Amino acid sequence: MVVDARPSHDRRSAVSLFARLRTAEGQADPFPYYARLRAMGPVTPAPWGNVLVTGFDLCDQVLRSRDWLEPDKRWRDQQGAGTRWNAPSSQEMSNTLPALNPPEHTRIRRAAGTFGRKTLERIGRTVGRTTDRLLLSLTEQLRDGPADFVATVSEELPVATIGDWLGVPAADWPRLRELTHEQVFTQELLPTASQLARSDAATAELRAYFMDLVRRRREQPGDDPVSLWIHTFDTLEPDRERADESVYFLALFVLLAALETTSTLLSTMALRLLEQPLRWDLLAADPTLVPAFVEETLRHDPPTHVISRVAAHDTVVGDVEVAKDDMVHLMVGAAHRDPARHPDPDRFDPERARSDHLAFSNGIHYCLGAPLARLEAQTLLHHMISRLPRLTLAQRPTWEPRVAFRRLSNLDVALA
Repeated sequence: MVVDARPSHDRRSAVSLFARLRTAEGQADPFPYYARLRAMGPVTPAPWGNVLVTGFDLCDQVLRSRDWLEPDKRWRDQQGAGTRWNAPSSQEMSNTLPALNPPEHTRIRRAAGTFGRKTLERIGRTVGRTTDRLLLSLTEQLRDGPADFVATVSEELPVATIGDWLGVPAADWPRLRELTHEQVFTQELLPTASQLARSDAATAELRAYFMDLVRRRREQPGDDPVSLWIHTFDTLEPDRERADESVYFLALFVLLAALETTSTLLSTMALRLLEQPLRWDLLAADPTLVPAFVEETLRHDPPTHVISRVAAHDTVVGDVEVAKDDMVHLMVGAAHRDPARHPDPDRFDPERARSDHLAFSNGIHYCLGAPLARLEAQTLLHHMISRLPRLTLAQRPTWEPRVAFRRLSNLDVALA
């Protein structure tokens, strides 16, 4: 139970704000509504009975603290059979790395390995070649008029990058991308029944695909991560079926993490670049600003706007008491615009002295794929300003109807 020190009108205000966040206007620009949430205090009651955290420092503290846990399988089972947490897709996600807590999280993260220097160098060559190919395709389309940057570039680069690394056939990439878009609904803040049904179906198909991939790699191992993980888990799990399932959960996590959020980062980065012509000039004159431009994109409008945690024991967040196993929602999209952390936070400024953010989470759950996402974003941005003719927006983009996971539906661009 949450001991709510806030007046009931705050909860009613939050209900109204979240209703507006679900409109087309709220999807296109949620930040005025986040500002109104922050004005209610860094910790406010959620309309459905949990707690919302909008202050940057408090979000950072929760992510770093061992007093807060992922909503893992134990927690989800306790929520009851009729809740969204016990949907088949949610139960499946409870076995993946982001939903594990120590000591299991520690064991699986060590088995997964990291994107070290040599791995990133090898992947970087693929990213460079793929980026050139995609931008050439975009340029050819632009000769006939506007083209969709999302469909042509930012949706294609992540799936080609991770698909090549995992050794997944290129013919399978389009379907895996579609399934990822469907699966992510189970990770949304308040998914509808129909969204959960779509996520359940997508998750079942992804399980079948990757379990078959694991079976084939066991029969014919190669020089790829899946084959390496099979060898690793064979030393950790005496039961071969459990070992294969562990490899499947790791491959599923890598695919989901590498596609959805990275695609959104690339799309949003391109939008920030094109909506103000002076930004293109700035980067063209000083390409060393490219990494800072990527970080400011992650701060200004991160791919993930909400991260949820549950209390490991009775505790306090801000001035609100939270009971063991109760949930808090860290409104990262709002926290990134906290003026106490970033002066003039609504202004996009790649030369900002301090552009720290929580786009990759923090603490023990800091995103395993952060170096890869940065590599793709920086490579794409470098190639855009050096190899493309000047681009402009053909029309304002539209966004998918989501709250937790941002996604541009389209980004139509034209030659300037």
